[in-house]
Amino acid sequence: MFEEEFEMDNHKKLPVFQKAMEIVDLANKIADFMNDSIEKKLKDTELEMAKSYVNDIVANSYIIPAKIAGAESGGLYDLRMENAAIIRKAAREISTNCSGLKMFDLDGFDYLSLLREEIEQFRIEFAEWVKSFDQWDYIIDRWGLFNPPGVNYDDHDPDDDIPFDPKDFL
Repeated sequence: MFEEEFEMDNHKKLPVFQKAMEIVDLANKIADFMNDSIEKKLKDTELEMAKSYVNDIVANSYIIPAKIAGAESGGLYDLRMENAAIIRKAAREISTNCSGLKMFDLDGFDYLSLLREEIEQFRIEFAEWVKSFDQWDYIIDRWGLFNPPGVNYDDHDPDDDIPFDPKDFL
């Protein structure tokens, strides 16, 4: 039992996961600061739009470590790459939302620049992590998005040749 729990936490030791958690912490601190500034300086539609940007930054920051944990728990290449694509999208949306907040002339732009720098450092850890994925631990992605190089969505799957009789399991 304890070995299973230990294995489930291995992702927490990864530099990419640790950097992701730093981004979560920073995003939450920035959100607290920015929300105060938004409430004091903005009205109506601008207020709602700015809050939406801040909320999206926080939400996307939580997606990143969750998807790292998911990618690490399932070793298949296509599933890991699918999670990696979602992580990349979330990180890029954080940067985009930081840019969007600049149009409101709020206090805290330095913090947004700091968050963008953290995303850039995360990008490097992320790229190294993705390079570690085992391309030969895969099932064919019939959608054709996340197959390893040289594997096509319409390739024959050798597992289809394995005889299966459900009566053997009854």
